[in-house]
Amino acid sequence: MTTSVTVPEDDTFYHPPQSLLEGEHGEVIWSRPLSGEAAIASARLNQLVLYRSRDVHGKPIAVSGIVALPRKPAPEGGYPIVSWAHGTVGCADTCAPSRDTVTSPAHPWNEYPHGLLSAFLDRGWAVVMTDYEGLGTDGLHPYLLGESQAHGILDIALAARRLFPAELSRKLAIVGHSQGGQAALFGAHHAPIWTPDLDLRGVAAMAPASGVHLLVAAGTTLDYAQPGFAFTALFLAGAIAGNPNIDPEELLTVKAYSVWPHIHERARVELAREDSWGGLKGNEQLRLEPNPSKKAFFDQLELMNPALRILAPIRISQGAKDQRIRADFTRALHHQLAALNGPVNVTYKEYEEVSATHDPVELGFHFGLMDTDLPSLTRWLEERFADAEPEAPTASPR
Repeated sequence: MTTSVTVPEDDTFYHPPQSLLEGEHGEVIWSRPLSGEAAIASARLNQLVLYRSRDVHGKPIAVSGIVALPRKPAPEGGYPIVSWAHGTVGCADTCAPSRDTVTSPAHPWNEYPHGLLSAFLDRGWAVVMTDYEGLGTDGLHPYLLGESQAHGILDIALAARRLFPAELSRKLAIVGHSQGGQAALFGAHHAPIWTPDLDLRGVAAMAPASGVHLLVAAGTTLDYAQPGFAFTALFLAGAIAGNPNIDPEELLTVKAYSVWPHIHERARVELAREDSWGGLKGNEQLRLEPNPSKKAFFDQLELMNPALRILAPIRISQGAKDQRIRADFTRALHHQLAALNGPVNVTYKEYEEVSATHDPVELGFHFGLMDTDLPSLTRWLEERFADAEPEAPTASPR
């Protein structure tokens, strides 16, 4: 950790001077105890951490996140680590999970996974939670940009081991939901090269985002508005980070370009409103004529698909009735991952019924998967941390 500096107590914590960014990725810039809504209540300790990382172009950046330690005494060799990859909240800094408050529009989406993460802590696993690049910190969050998310997921595990070297082991599992499911798969893909000192035992992706290039291609032909078009803005934020030559003004219609600035200030749920992207018809989003930015945009979207070579056991889970992440897309991803990595290395679990008694209703089947999948997921993680063989893979239904 950087010494001879005063750790800020206000939001300047998230915006360090340029001089503190240079160094090895995974090094701690500074940290402080965390309390309030962002902290996991069942943890013995919650620590807010700002750590060094790299963007996809190699530029040094600072990324924020949370390290939570269990109440159980550390076992010999230290606590295994679960690196949690969170789902979609938006690109505005106030959406960052570590900056969560009860008044934040993203609060329900940030708070809900705490039940799952508490269960991990109760089993004696340390939990680390990246905010991702540009979410809370400087720059625009590169939504679904795989390598960027991978760096955030992996580097916070390195940072946590530097903060608590006597308490954390090298054993790592990556778990994510929705955006985070896609991010988790990219994290596992990059782990052998980016963090060779970590012992990756497995990756679990719940309702992972996939095939977004197909969704956008279909959505931009529709002659009606819907809240889901908020995601077009988020996809574009990630695409621009991957290819800075993409020009939003060249890509977007005049009407869509007028609400593009909302990406910096609104949560995803606010982008879905009628006075923003949720008020645009599908065919009002992108210019009809071909142009270089349009081609580059779709090229980047294809690169976001998490069908990847992964040198660790993979677990995919999905709710059949999920209205946010379609089951047919996840089944296709399962087949792609099995083809790339061998069926024996990929476990797939689909639930016909998923708990969906949530407020707000929009959390629905998509977030209910975390509750329904928890018993099976934790057994799988216990086996991974115990060096057990993966359970026999199940065939994708239908």
